Amino acid sequence: MNLISIAHKFPTQESCIEHLEAVRWPENASCPHCGSDRVRRKKENDRVGRWNCHDCTNSFNVLQGTIFQGTQIPLQKWFLAVALMVNAKKSLSSCQLARDLGMNQGSCWSMMRRIREAMASEERHFLRGIVEADECYIGGKPRKRNKRDDDGDPPKRGRGTKKTAVIGAVERGGKVVARVAHDLSGKGIMKFIKNAVDTAETVLVTDELNAYKPLDSIMARLSVNHQERYVDGDVHTNTVEGFWSHLKRAWYGQHHHYSKPYTPLYVAEACWKYNRRERDDGFEGFIKGVFA
Repeated sequence: MNLISIAHKFPTQESCIEHLEAVRWPENASCPHCGSDRVRRKKENDRVGRWNCHDCTNSFNVLQGTIFQGTQIPLQKWFLAVALMVNAKKSLSSCQLARDLGMNQGSCWSMMRRIREAMASEERHFLRGIVEADECYIGGKPRKRNKRDDDGDPPKRGRGTKKTAVIGAVERGGKVVARVAHDLSGKGIMKFIKNAVDTAETVLVTDELNAYKPLDSIMARLSVNHQERYVDGDVHTNTVEGFWSHLKRAWYGQHHHYSKPYTPLYVAEACWKYNRRERDDGFEGFIKGVFA
């Protein structure tokens, strides 16, 4: 759904709440506190969309327990922010969103953090078939022209760099799972693969990093030596490399810096978009996911 469609479909706060209620409660409303369906809409002039529960006596609205709970920002702007983010293939900066919505940058950054947290909570996939696994490194400072770090050493690329490591696995023609990697030893990679891949029904394709070798004891694995070639028939890691390019383009083109505590959210955003790359219902899919 594009911005013009959203502006026409949701012109008021009431229309936004009505849509969210239809998504969350397609049949009958229920209390998010106790689960009771003995609820009734509360009649108030200044507070739209309030409900009362006759069992636990709590008052609530459709935003309870979601990223929209407690917000003072109009839902129309939330909807526009979601649409802008899900439609931005290379992501979006908080400064750009602030200009688009006429808001301050801090508020927009907070909105985007909540949206990314919702995207991260949705990403629960188990891969099978032909799956490619690899790592990448994001962040850091631009390379110096003299190709030397401040301490006089040549800058390192790839493994051994000071950048943030990310490990990922991609099902060919399917979905991706990626996480910030705190441990790229054999034990750490084994844990990631077991949580992301159906080892019994998967052929894993990797490079020749020694840390992948322990996986040979639990699943079928093929490897390609990148010092000799990048493709050997069907043995390659080009699919996962394509995902890394999307992740890095967001960093280079929009964000320029990821603080370590929030890097997992940017990775989750890239995964969420990649896994829905062939769908055109990004906005509706996100709104439904908020209540999943």
